[in-house]
Amino acid sequence: MRMITFFLIGLTVHVVFFVSIFDIYFTSPLVHGMTPQVTPLGPPASRLVLVVGDGLRADSLFTLLPNGSSRAPYLRSVIEQRGTWGVSHTRVPTESRPGHVALIAGFYEDVSAVAKGWKENPVEFDSVFNESRHTWCWGSPDILPMFAKGASGDHVYTHTYPAQEEDFASTDASRLDSWVFNQVKSLFQSAKFNSSLKESLLEDKNVFFLHLLGIDTNGHAHRPMSQEYLENIALVDTGVAELVSVVEEFFGYDGRTAYVFTSDHGMTNWGSHGAGHPSETLTPLVVWGAGVQSAHRVTEAQPYNDVYLQDWKLEHIRRVDVNQADIAPLMASLIGVPIPVNSVGVLPLLYLNNSEQFKAESMYANAIQVLEQFKVKMTQKKETTLSFLLTPYQLLTESKQAEFIHKARILIQLEKYGDAISLCRSLISHALEGLVYYHTYDRFFLGCSVVLGFVGWTSYVVVVILKTHASLNRHPSLLKQIPSHTLARLCMCVTAAITVFLLIQRSPVTYYIYCLLPVPVWYSVLKESATLTDLIRSAPSLPLWKCFGYFLLVALGIELLVVSFFHRAMLTVGLAVLSLWPFLSGLYGKSKFRSVSWFLGCLCLAAFPLMPVVGREPNIHLVTCAGLLTLFTSACYLWSSGRRAPLHLSDKQQFVAQMLHVAVCAYVPSLTHSSLQQKQGLPLLNQIISWTTLASSMLVPLLSSTRLFHRLLSIFLSLTATYLLLSTGSEALFPPVLSWLMFVWINIEQEAMLAQGVSGRQELSTIDFSANIDITKIRQLKLDDIRRSYFFVFFIITAFFGTGNIASINSFDPASVYCFLTVFNPFIMGGLMMWKVIIPFIIVMCTFETIQVATQLSSRSLFLIVLVISDLMALHFFFLVQDYGSWLDIGTSISHYVIVMSMTIFLMLLSVVTHIFTSQRLVLWRRTKMHFP
Repeated sequence: MRMITFFLIGLTVHVVFFVSIFDIYFTSPLVHGMTPQVTPLGPPASRLVLVVGDGLRADSLFTLLPNGSSRAPYLRSVIEQRGTWGVSHTRVPTESRPGHVALIAGFYEDVSAVAKGWKENPVEFDSVFNESRHTWCWGSPDILPMFAKGASGDHVYTHTYPAQEEDFASTDASRLDSWVFNQVKSLFQSAKFNSSLKESLLEDKNVFFLHLLGIDTNGHAHRPMSQEYLENIALVDTGVAELVSVVEEFFGYDGRTAYVFTSDHGMTNWGSHGAGHPSETLTPLVVWGAGVQSAHRVTEAQPYNDVYLQDWKLEHIRRVDVNQADIAPLMASLIGVPIPVNSVGVLPLLYLNNSEQFKAESMYANAIQVLEQFKVKMTQKKETTLSFLLTPYQLLTESKQAEFIHKARILIQLEKYGDAISLCRSLISHALEGLVYYHTYDRFFLGCSVVLGFVGWTSYVVVVILKTHASLNRHPSLLKQIPSHTLARLCMCVTAAITVFLLIQRSPVTYYIYCLLPVPVWYSVLKESATLTDLIRSAPSLPLWKCFGYFLLVALGIELLVVSFFHRAMLTVGLAVLSLWPFLSGLYGKSKFRSVSWFLGCLCLAAFPLMPVVGREPNIHLVTCAGLLTLFTSACYLWSSGRRAPLHLSDKQQFVAQMLHVAVCAYVPSLTHSSLQQKQGLPLLNQIISWTTLASSMLVPLLSSTRLFHRLLSIFLSLTATYLLLSTGSEALFPPVLSWLMFVWINIEQEAMLAQGVSGRQELSTIDFSANIDITKIRQLKLDDIRRSYFFVFFIITAFFGTGNIASINSFDPASVYCFLTVFNPFIMGGLMMWKVIIPFIIVMCTFETIQVATQLSSRSLFLIVLVISDLMALHFFFLVQDYGSWLDIGTSISHYVIVMSMTIFLMLLSVVTHIFTSQRLVLWRRTKMHFP
């Protein structure tokens, strides 16, 4: 099979394995076709005002100042006198979209939307706004449109400011909140002269939604402990007080307005969110007004294990914590609209000040609403599963559902409201468990299909390695082979049986792919059974103990890499072990300088996984130091290279220009940081330099010589310049240190080749990437090549986790992209951060390409070994994916699998890009020869 064909097949197979995780774990839990449920009794409130302080932490609002006063005196007075308060617990990811969906629609981030959209949830869903008579919204253009588009009819009115206003470099982001409050006041003011507007405002079941982005923007730009962030909270508190005054005055103090103040997510001390740190998941909730329980003073200890009550000096006021999705049924109950049909929230009764009958009826409506979702999910599963294969959810069979409903109605009629409420809570709990049960019903079946395909593919790659790149004794096999036509017929029968089974079950198209893929894969493995018999025949002539030792070391090494995904410090352990390789292999005696350089390089790189990944304060001086280190190492190389063979003038000019460019890029972050601190915005010149550097980073190296070290140095300088612009601290030192170790690795591999007695070894300084490969010099694989492949995978993982982990990627510091832009744009910012992650990858990939050329191996052979190691890791993480425990654990386990699969697919693509990057050259102009007569 040709390399390009194998590459395309491998890419397709890995894309299928990658996509499978979305069908197994990332499918939409939402169902449609439920009947809305509403409490039959009259609601306590005619209207609801929802105020969301985006990015507001619970402790930032509740903690008192050193003098004993509150930075939010109005909300503090509500907590202590006329409202109910608590902590709203959010779920990962702690982002604005999933937070608002949980608040207003009552369900958590639809994971199928992760790959479809950042700002707008693309799945149709019901919300409190949709069920209201009218909803007026003011705030960010990132949030409001998704609820307007999801609403049926045209009763949701949105008022947003331009997206350009969301500027992290703004001198005063709190003006975003002032704009919202002023717009609300203008609405009520204009209603005095607009009869149709006034008529709409006076109707019941209305919602007013204020989305306040200033706190979040100031937190990103200045950190949550900054004066700007804390003063913004005070501004919001004043705005809420004035808002209540305006609303109450307009409605004649009728006592029919309910108020909810909360946040979509919190924020870490370093100004980011997205992960599961308590500072991100704990948000404030303050509810007051019509139908809300007033402050309840307590004398006994409250049932919370944390110390927040003491820290906030609120141990004397009852605290009622909720899950974020519980707020949606609370708001629906207060104004008498149906609970959103997709809500999984449970009504928090302690917030209600109403009769026990109203509470019981509201809880009953909540239970039936959740049960309706369960019924639809159960019906869907019955319709797509053969009856003898379906195992119903035992706690909520159809008879038990009817029993629950009948018993709850009887208890309400008998006025045993407490018992009815307990029964309804039990029904909700069972229904939510049942929803998960039916939603994950096919998970085991799909998982087995994917694992079968995975093992088959890995086996096939091993067979290809043995057949084409290993020196096996090839004799006519004494064992009888399975005839190819018999094997083909058998596979066709299996394919037909699987297809019929899936057709009967009306399975989705993707199920056919996952279930049928193992058939051709295993067919290809069994067809090469002769290679396996050759391996068995060759076994006596192989150094079995040496082979066993190598495979044992690689197995332990793979386990170390798997553990490093959970504990980055394991990379430090691995690098410490790798640093001893020259001494254990005997290379130290042949090349002391290179061995010591390798030892020191590994130890220097080993320091990075021990550094904190999130929470680091920006240290621009380290970025400047990284620039100086880059210039120093480059100058040392040019000096030593010039002593061996003089550089061409054009190469020398390009290297000097690139080094000057690195010096400029090392200074730009410092200048940008200073300008933003002085609130002067992002300098235009800095922005031009940054974007120009980014655009040229993959082109400038193509202008340099294709001589091995010349091209590598040009790539290193070009990529490091971009990396410096995306750095805020110690991570800027990572590319120079990594590149130093990669240069040493290339040199020491030459010594390893010499020690093995490989003939025809070429001097590194004479190797040209663009030279045609001499096929006669391409050698077969040796055991040492497994070690080279493992080193490559290890350095790729180190390149990824050396300066970060899942949490640091999920909650990156926006300050990293301030040299490029300060206006919030998740796609551009995310793209820049991805490029920052990719840069160390490219450095390692270029090194591996060099080693393939220098060690006289075909690019295919080493790559196949890397593929096997990567696939074994991916299979490992597939088994580690979990759907239990904390949401952070679930998300992290899925992320690990996605990262390994993405890395494998990415390496396949990047290997092609790297080959072009190292071997091709752009010639901008050619010297014309002059001919004289």
